[in-house]
Amino acid sequence: MSNFGVSSSVATLKRVAVRRPTRAADYAGAHWLGAPDELDLDALERDHAAFVALLKSLGCEVDELPEAPGLADAIFVYDPAFTTPSGVIQLQGAKEARMKEPSLLVSDLNERGIPTVGTLFGDATADGGDMCWLDNHTVALGRTYRTNAEGERQLREIFGREGINVLTFHMPHALGPEFCLHLMSVISPIRDNLAVVYERETPITLLQELAARGIDTVSVPDSEYMSLACNVLAVAPGVVVMPSGNPLTAELLRNRGVEVHTYEASTINRGEGGPTCLTRPLWRE
Repeated sequence: MSNFGVSSSVATLKRVAVRRPTRAADYAGAHWLGAPDELDLDALERDHAAFVALLKSLGCEVDELPEAPGLADAIFVYDPAFTTPSGVIQLQGAKEARMKEPSLLVSDLNERGIPTVGTLFGDATADGGDMCWLDNHTVALGRTYRTNAEGERQLREIFGREGINVLTFHMPHALGPEFCLHLMSVISPIRDNLAVVYERETPITLLQELAARGIDTVSVPDSEYMSLACNVLAVAPGVVVMPSGNPLTAELLRNRGVEVHTYEASTINRGEGGPTCLTRPLWRE
């Protein structure tokens, strides 16, 4: 039996890839808040290591990928690729500072026994942050400044070869093209019948789709959105990891019977990436 394959955003996370942060990168050029003078790289390394330790303590097998010198955002391994039941799709980013990441990540995963099942090419762009599973045969896809029409077209072909449907949701302009608003900036599946959402910027069609599927929602308060309270990683149905500093959302989740674990996120959050961004699920079952 293979030890990879993903067709859910909430099934038990048995194996996951992470990448250690690097000191040899232009964090200011990658738009990390406060870089370089106010960005504590010691804290970044320490907090990332603690995050990895938390995943291991929750039963995840963690593939720790080597650091990527010159690529500040490479620790956010969710975006450059997407995992299917059969392997990994190599995506193609629109952010200039991240364009080298997809081939690097997919090469690392190939070396660890996970085959490539599709590669975006030409003018196609797409980030993993614009994709999550609604059920075992349906991927939600966000059309954003990072995922374009050609990216959608090619992804539909790749997913179609595995019998996977794609439902597209158009994201709002929000703060514009320089602000990274992914689909998963406004939704995190928690279990089959529950998701965290930030309603203010969630497409109406997505809220309607969730309701039609019987998926209830926990609404993130405005005061906790910028501290990434909507970025929540399910490690098992109803068991989640979320960034520190979001007590209101954590309490709302606990009131719905969710087991909540937190990690120190004040430094990592400067890169606008939460626990989903920091992980590339390799095997959920």
